[in-house]
Amino acid sequence: LVAAHASCGVCLMHMQSEPRSMQHAPRYQNVVNEVALFLRQRAASLQALGVDASRIVLDPGIGFGKTVDDNFELLRHQRDLLVNQGHALLVGWSRKSALGAVTGRVKKDRLPASLAAALASLCQGAAIVRVHDVAATVDAISVWRAAGLLHA
Repeated sequence: LVAAHASCGVCLMHMQSEPRSMQHAPRYQNVVNEVALFLRQRAASLQALGVDASRIVLDPGIGFGKTVDDNFELLRHQRDLLVNQGHALLVGWSRKSALGAVTGRVKKDRLPASLAAALASLCQGAAIVRVHDVAATVDAISVWRAAGLLHA
Protein backbone atom coordinates (compact mmCIF):
# COMPACT_ATOMS: atom_id res chain seq x y z
CA LEU A 1 0.00 0.00 0.00
CA VAL A 2 1.68 3.20 -1.22
CA ALA A 3 -0.23 5.41 1.22
CA ALA A 4 1.22 3.48 4.19
CA HIS A 5 4.77 4.55 3.26
CA ALA A 6 6.15 6.83 5.98
CA SER A 7 6.85 9.71 3.57
CA CYS A 8 3.43 9.74 1.93
CA GLY A 9 0.69 12.18 2.88
CA VAL A 10 -2.92 11.38 2.06
CA CYS A 11 -5.80 13.76 1.36
CA LEU A 12 -9.28 12.27 1.76
CA MET A 13 -11.99 14.21 -0.07
CA HIS A 14 -15.73 13.76 0.14
CA MET A 15 -17.74 13.67 -3.08
CA GLN A 16 -21.29 12.44 -3.49
CA SER A 17 -21.76 10.21 -6.54
CA GLU A 18 -19.40 10.19 -9.53
CA PRO A 19 -17.82 13.19 -11.31
CA ARG A 20 -20.23 12.99 -14.26
CA SER A 21 -23.34 12.94 -12.08
CA MET A 22 -22.26 14.56 -8.81
CA GLN A 23 -24.16 17.79 -9.44
CA HIS A 24 -27.38 16.10 -10.61
CA ALA A 25 -29.64 16.82 -7.62
CA PRO A 26 -27.26 16.11 -4.72
CA ARG A 27 -29.22 15.33 -1.55
CA TYR A 28 -28.35 14.97 2.12
CA GLN A 29 -30.34 14.50 5.31
CA ASN A 30 -27.61 16.43 7.16
CA VAL A 31 -24.65 17.40 5.00
CA VAL A 32 -22.31 18.18 7.89
CA ASN A 33 -22.95 14.89 9.69
CA GLU A 34 -22.76 12.84 6.50
CA VAL A 35 -19.52 14.42 5.31
CA ALA A 36 -17.98 14.11 8.81
CA LEU A 37 -18.98 10.43 9.01
CA PHE A 38 -17.57 9.71 5.55
CA LEU A 39 -14.24 11.38 6.38
CA ARG A 40 -14.04 9.71 9.81
CA GLN A 41 -14.68 6.25 8.33
CA ARG A 42 -12.17 6.67 5.50
CA ALA A 43 -9.51 8.00 7.87
CA ALA A 44 -10.08 5.06 10.23
CA SER A 45 -9.73 2.64 7.31
CA LEU A 46 -6.42 4.19 6.31
CA GLN A 47 -5.14 4.14 9.87
CA ALA A 48 -6.07 0.45 10.13
CA LEU A 49 -3.84 -0.10 7.09
CA GLY A 50 -0.91 1.59 8.80
CA VAL A 51 -1.21 5.22 7.70
CA ASP A 52 -0.27 7.47 10.61
CA ALA A 53 -3.04 9.92 11.55
CA SER A 54 -0.66 12.87 11.30
CA ARG A 55 -0.28 12.24 7.56
CA ILE A 56 -4.02 12.32 6.81
CA VAL A 57 -5.65 15.54 5.62
CA LEU A 58 -9.44 15.84 5.32
CA ASP A 59 -11.25 17.74 2.56
CA PRO A 60 -15.05 18.20 2.72
CA GLY A 61 -15.14 18.53 -1.08
CA ILE A 62 -16.67 21.97 -1.51
CA GLY A 63 -18.51 21.95 -4.84
CA PHE A 64 -18.28 18.18 -5.32
CA GLY A 65 -21.78 16.73 -5.17
CA LYS A 66 -23.19 19.56 -3.08
CA THR A 67 -25.67 22.37 -3.55
CA VAL A 68 -24.83 26.01 -2.87
CA ASP A 69 -26.65 25.71 0.47
CA ASP A 70 -24.77 22.49 1.31
CA ASN A 71 -21.43 24.21 0.70
CA PHE A 72 -22.26 27.15 2.95
CA GLU A 73 -23.67 24.83 5.61
CA LEU A 74 -20.31 23.05 5.61
CA LEU A 75 -18.51 26.37 5.98
CA ARG A 76 -20.77 27.46 8.86
CA HIS A 77 -20.19 24.18 10.67
CA GLN A 78 -16.70 23.41 9.43
CA ARG A 79 -15.32 22.98 12.96
CA ASP A 80 -17.74 20.06 13.42
CA LEU A 81 -15.78 18.20 10.73
CA LEU A 82 -12.71 18.36 12.96
CA VAL A 83 -14.27 17.14 16.23
CA ASN A 84 -12.33 14.12 17.47
CA GLN A 85 -10.66 13.69 14.09
CA GLY A 86 -7.06 14.67 14.86
CA HIS A 87 -6.37 15.51 11.22
CA ALA A 88 -5.71 18.73 9.33
CA LEU A 89 -8.55 20.15 7.24
CA LEU A 90 -8.04 21.30 3.64
CA VAL A 91 -10.70 23.46 2.02
CA GLY A 92 -10.91 24.62 -1.60
CA TRP A 93 -13.35 27.48 -2.21
CA SER A 94 -11.31 29.29 -4.86
CA ARG A 95 -13.50 30.44 -7.79
CA LYS A 96 -16.22 27.87 -6.94
CA SER A 97 -19.66 28.14 -8.51
CA ALA A 98 -21.22 28.55 -5.05
CA LEU A 99 -19.34 31.85 -4.80
CA GLY A 100 -20.73 32.86 -8.19
CA ALA A 101 -24.23 31.95 -7.01
CA VAL A 102 -24.06 34.41 -4.10
CA THR A 103 -22.13 37.17 -5.88
CA GLY A 104 -23.40 36.91 -9.43
CA ARG A 105 -19.80 36.94 -10.65
CA VAL A 106 -18.31 34.79 -13.38
CA LYS A 107 -15.35 32.57 -12.50
CA LYS A 108 -12.65 35.05 -13.56
CA ASP A 109 -14.18 37.76 -11.32
CA ARG A 110 -14.46 35.72 -8.11
CA LEU A 111 -11.18 36.74 -6.45
CA PRO A 112 -12.78 38.87 -3.69
CA ALA A 113 -15.27 36.11 -2.90
CA SER A 114 -12.50 33.50 -2.99
CA LEU A 115 -10.44 35.55 -0.53
CA ALA A 116 -13.43 35.95 1.80
CA ALA A 117 -14.14 32.22 1.69
CA ALA A 118 -10.49 31.32 2.33
CA LEU A 119 -10.33 33.64 5.34
CA ALA A 120 -13.65 32.35 6.68
CA SER A 121 -12.40 28.77 6.27
CA LEU A 122 -9.18 29.51 8.13
CA CYS A 123 -11.15 31.18 10.93
CA GLN A 124 -13.29 28.03 11.10
CA GLY A 125 -10.32 25.73 11.61
CA ALA A 126 -8.96 24.92 8.15
CA ALA A 127 -5.22 24.31 8.16
CA ILE A 128 -4.82 24.38 4.37
CA VAL A 129 -6.63 26.37 1.69
CA ARG A 130 -6.43 25.39 -1.97
CA VAL A 131 -6.39 28.53 -4.10
CA HIS A 132 -5.74 29.76 -7.61
CA ASP A 133 -4.56 33.26 -6.65
CA VAL A 134 -1.72 32.47 -4.25
CA ALA A 135 -0.17 35.94 -3.87
CA ALA A 136 -3.50 37.66 -3.21
CA THR A 137 -4.47 34.98 -0.69
CA VAL A 138 -1.13 35.22 1.12
CA ASP A 139 -1.59 39.01 1.33
CA ALA A 140 -5.11 38.65 2.74
CA ILE A 141 -3.94 36.11 5.31
CA SER A 142 -0.99 38.37 6.27
CA VAL A 143 -3.35 41.28 6.95
CA TRP A 144 -5.68 39.13 9.05
CA ARG A 145 -2.74 37.72 11.02
CA ALA A 146 -1.35 41.22 11.62
CA ALA A 147 -4.76 42.26 12.95
CA GLY A 148 -4.82 39.24 15.26
CA LEU A 149 -7.75 37.66 13.46
CA LEU A 150 -5.80 34.54 12.49
CA HIS A 151 -3.11 32.72 14.40
CA ALA A 152 -0.09 31.07 12.82
